[in-house]
Amino acid sequence: MDERERRISDILEPRRRILISMPIQSILDQLPDYARDLKVNLQNVLQQQELTPQQTWMCALACAIASRQTELTRVIAEEAAAKVSPEALQAGRTAGALMGMNNVFYRFRHFIQAKPEYAQVPARLRMQAIRSHGGDPVDFELACLAASTIKGCEACVVSHEQVVRDKGLNENQVTAAVRIAATVHAVATVLDAL
Repeated sequence: MDERERRISDILEPRRRILISMPIQSILDQLPDYARDLKVNLQNVLQQQELTPQQTWMCALACAIASRQTELTRVIAEEAAAKVSPEALQAGRTAGALMGMNNVFYRFRHFIQAKPEYAQVPARLRMQAIRSHGGDPVDFELACLAASTIKGCEACVVSHEQVVRDKGLNENQVTAAVRIAATVHAVATVLDAL
């Protein structure tokens, strides 16, 4: 298919497209040539058909927070605020924040699993927002899963993956959320290196 045919196809074949806003474009414009694949991937992962817009932006926001890149987090939060409810936005932020804590704690437990006495010690970490975030529970778990992949907590990834699968999401939706995590983290890494 040549360029002309592709343009005609784009007009005739309606697709779910999310226009890339100026703030997101400002992030894309900062990425150097060696990261051009990330530019394309960021645009693509923010419009995957496997996920609803709410799932997409909650995952993106949780992943930006998990990646700890201030400007990227600000831009994604701004874009998300224009696309999802305030409750979903808050839930995405909550997922990123809580996974920042839980991923460290439960990764420690996983690392030290040869010593079972640690499993008996209570976490004693406040996590009430897991139940009171105000967003959709399944979408919240998906955002937690995505953020947990960035932090590398196997126990959290396994736990959240099981919850979302039990609640009806499929492997394509889970993989789409992980694509967001991988791409957002990679973009954050490059931005920090500039």
